[in-house]
Amino acid sequence: MKAALLALLLLGQPAIPISDRVPIFNVEALCRDVSADDKASGLALAQDAGECMRDETLAQQQLGSAWLTVPGPARESCEGEASADGIQSYVDLLTCLQMSGWANPASPPATPLRGASKMRNAKR
Repeated sequence: MKAALLALLLLGQPAIPISDRVPIFNVEALCRDVSADDKASGLALAQDAGECMRDETLAQQQLGSAWLTVPGPARESCEGEASADGIQSYVDLLTCLQMSGWANPASPPATPLRGASKMRNAKR
């Protein structure tokens, strides 16, 4: 009985609370789908899957260095926004945190990140 209780205590909770880690999004499949949709629609701003993955990876890296400096409620709010409509994008998550004033990249990319963002084809 004691062994079972000890195992539950040790293994029952992750060492790092889930909210203290950047969420894990399946952007590879999303980038493939977004790229195919853009091409099928004949968009002038169509982005290939490789470019999308590059943008999503850069956004994820920037989030990794800033995530723990952002208060929990802001993380939760932006994570919800970045996951809306079933589209999970690190670019959207980073943009939300930047717009709320919590995440500012030390050196922003020369071209804006588009990735699989819901706003990727918006006029800039």
